[in-house]
Amino acid sequence: MKIRKIIIAVAVVLLLAAALWWRFGRGPEVAAATAARGTAVEIVYATGGVEPVRWSKVASLIRDRIVEICDCEGKPVKKGDVLARLDDRQVLAGLKELKAREDFLQREMSRVSELIARNIATTQAYERASSDLRQVQGLISVQTEKIADYTIVAPMDGVVLRRDGEVGEIAEVNQILYRVGVPKPLQVVAEVNEEDIPRVHVGQTGLFRTDAFPDRRLEGKVSDITPMGDIAAKTFRVKIALPDDTPLKPGMSVEANIVTHEKPNALLIPADAVQGNAVFVVDGAHVHKREVKIGIRGTREVEVLSGLADGEQVASPAATDLKDGVRVRVVETKP
Repeated sequence: MKIRKIIIAVAVVLLLAAALWWRFGRGPEVAAATAARGTAVEIVYATGGVEPVRWSKVASLIRDRIVEICDCEGKPVKKGDVLARLDDRQVLAGLKELKAREDFLQREMSRVSELIARNIATTQAYERASSDLRQVQGLISVQTEKIADYTIVAPMDGVVLRRDGEVGEIAEVNQILYRVGVPKPLQVVAEVNEEDIPRVHVGQTGLFRTDAFPDRRLEGKVSDITPMGDIAAKTFRVKIALPDDTPLKPGMSVEANIVTHEKPNALLIPADAVQGNAVFVVDGAHVHKREVKIGIRGTREVEVLSGLADGEQVASPAATDLKDGVRVRVVETKP
């Protein structure tokens, strides 16, 4: 009985030792990626939105209540077409009052002219009446221009891309009520960090990513770079022209990758396999730290100029606690 207990205890210890060795003795787990040939791509990252090349924001110049608004969202309009009207009753009443004063002053000038002809009034009285009349006529011109601001019209031929406002709402000063533009062609207006802008040039390819089309290749060409950047944001505005068959729509937000350099037949490994200028090469059940020379650095892959051969495997990602020569367990091999 005692011998049986001893055997069981020894078996438990051996199983425990085997489990500990299986868990820790074989070394840490690493995933391996194989160095392979492909096209190295250097990109500049940017964020932006889709806009028509020709479009305009239509804003209110005054604060007043909307009394009329066209149901023309998505419909074509001509330059000068009425889009909305604001409540102009008060300014029209003011204009009516000014015109009544104008009529009175005109009659007053006629009366003073007759009195001057009869040597009853002086020329000073005529000049005073003339000055009052010119002042009122000036006020009428200002009031007429002010009334024009109560009618909001289309600034260009195009399509009403968006309407913001309803009858009864108060339009604030500079509040955008309409966006009018030509639906095609479209462009992406992106913001690029100032440290990256020297690498961006007209004609380069822009690749876009958006949740609306996750599996579709979307691209365009850099068409314009603003000469002056935004000092506060430390960015430059870059315009990327889109093809006519793009599925993107005005107002969509996108992430842009501007391709600044491409190199075919480059030796590539995952970017997360590199620590500084070194990689951990997987050799059987061990890893060995090796210095490499890195060329083009992409977001997902980097080019290896020297220090690594085709087909060699590297730890990816390279854990910070890996040591040269340590025993490892390769749990996954990436193509």
